[in-house]
Amino acid sequence: MMAGFVGLSDKSSGRFGDISERSSMSPLKDVNFLNEAKKDLLMAREQCYQRGLLQTTKWLSELLVCVRDVELVEPQLCHPNLIDQLGNEFDHYNLAKSYFDLKEYDRCAYFTEHCTTLLARFLHLYARYLSGEKKKNDDIVDTLVTNDQHKGLYLKELHMELSKMFSMHSSTTPSSVSGNEGEMDAWLLWLYGVVLKRLDLTQQAVEVLCQALYLQPMHWGAWLELAALITDREMLGTLKLPDHWMRRLFHAHTYLELQLNDEALEIYTSLQDAGLQQSTYIMAQVAITHHNQRDVDQAVTIFKELEALDPYRLDNLDTYSNLLYVKEMRVELSHLAHRVVQVGKYRVETCCVIGNYYSLRSQHEKAVQYFQRALRLNPHYLAAWTLMGHEYMEMKNTNAAIQCYRQAIEVNRRDYRAWYGLGQTYEILKLPAYCLYYFKQAQKLRPNDSRMLVALGESYEKLEKWEEAKRCFLKAHSVGDIEGIALLRLAKLYSSRLGEAERGAVLYERYLQETEDAGLSEDRGQAYHFLANHCLSKNLLDLACEYAHKCTLFMETREQGKAILKDVANRRQHPDQNTDDCGSILASRVRPRVPLTGERSASTRLPPLPLTYSP
Repeated sequence: MMAGFVGLSDKSSGRFGDISERSSMSPLKDVNFLNEAKKDLLMAREQCYQRGLLQTTKWLSELLVCVRDVELVEPQLCHPNLIDQLGNEFDHYNLAKSYFDLKEYDRCAYFTEHCTTLLARFLHLYARYLSGEKKKNDDIVDTLVTNDQHKGLYLKELHMELSKMFSMHSSTTPSSVSGNEGEMDAWLLWLYGVVLKRLDLTQQAVEVLCQALYLQPMHWGAWLELAALITDREMLGTLKLPDHWMRRLFHAHTYLELQLNDEALEIYTSLQDAGLQQSTYIMAQVAITHHNQRDVDQAVTIFKELEALDPYRLDNLDTYSNLLYVKEMRVELSHLAHRVVQVGKYRVETCCVIGNYYSLRSQHEKAVQYFQRALRLNPHYLAAWTLMGHEYMEMKNTNAAIQCYRQAIEVNRRDYRAWYGLGQTYEILKLPAYCLYYFKQAQKLRPNDSRMLVALGESYEKLEKWEEAKRCFLKAHSVGDIEGIALLRLAKLYSSRLGEAERGAVLYERYLQETEDAGLSEDRGQAYHFLANHCLSKNLLDLACEYAHKCTLFMETREQGKAILKDVANRRQHPDQNTDDCGSILASRVRPRVPLTGERSASTRLPPLPLTYSP
């Protein structure tokens, strides 16, 4: 799918690059879809701008650039004249809107207090909401201390007023569009849904937001608010949503939030093939999908292409900085940090990038300062809460880490990193029952992530639930062991906990086979040590000698390996005292010794052990 992006960074002659090569590689565009999309985007952008919904206006405008060459089959209908729409309230609206644009929300609300038209009424209520949010954020002294004293003031007042309007709206016929008191359009319904969501009235919020989307499916902000309330795929399937092309973008976004990355990627690919291949939003979402799939190189490549297309775009650069951090690309992360500071010093993404930069340099206190700065700018910024929790873990401040992770879950309960971080924190505190709960939550969100399964298995092991631990390690291996330790944990479980040394030996040998390219890791040394002892106990002296020699390559097992070699030499000098235990599965191996410097043939391997997981 990404073949269409090849060479894009070398062809950025214009603001959006030379996309001729990419267009030629993509299938034929869906002309009908693009025509319909452009008409909808033109109308919705104007409506969002009139209401001060700047983020959605920006998002719609970026999509419009992608279809700028599409010629409309039918002429675009003229937007309703504001003077006719507002009547005597036109001057009050213009004055209030100018205050709103300058973020003087109280003044905006004051001059629209007695307005009755739907547009002016929305501006009044929305200004009151933003004013309350701004005051609450300004009162934050410590980011780790929750500040909910305002929740009972502005939100409850707005809730009372909007719920009264909603009741009147529900009791009247929806065909009336006169702007009388109590009537609600799509925008007021969206605002009511936001207030309900902030008051944790989730079910009502979902119903109201769905109504708002039926009236205006082009409001991307309403789709995002609804997506934040979706807990699983089953809930998503029960929603009654409008049959509109925007629903595809909503589904892709929600799939991505639910870690259903393949489904999300399929939708984004189809939209790019339909003619939206220039969309920087979709490109960024595709990069995030690859990030979630741990395809780090592909994600980094797409972010570099995004930089070539729009070098001043800061959206999603926090994710890009995470990728550079994981790959330990210090120079690239340093360049990115300097660039974003010059573009927007007081953006949350900038603070996050700089925080990751200092974290990679092991300057954890400075990293925490920048994550705190990001949270002062936006207390609901999920990435900063999670990353700050990681920094406190590095600083051994478990209490602060727990607070950060809990705040991240408050912002988004689908953030598996926060659940996993809580599990790791309680693991340090030696509270395995707590670990088990949090690792379970993380594993539900990432069912095929071997890291979650290994952590869950280790928690079961500490609680002496051997069978559950065994199933977790088996599944971790079957889904693709990222860290390469599931077999090792399983081997230790069989040999030390379940008393099945034979099966443990087979698993250790299988682990060594699968990690031959890992180098001299201490885990391999421990595996050789166990196998040497096991072979010695079964009087398989050639194999014991071979494994003991391997032990001497590792600092941690060198002395034990030398001791086993002495024992083997002693037994060879007294062969009359030795009895082969042919009951061992290791006895089935070919007896001639294998040179230590050479590779063993397939015939010298242990018999295969079935490692399929069945739930």
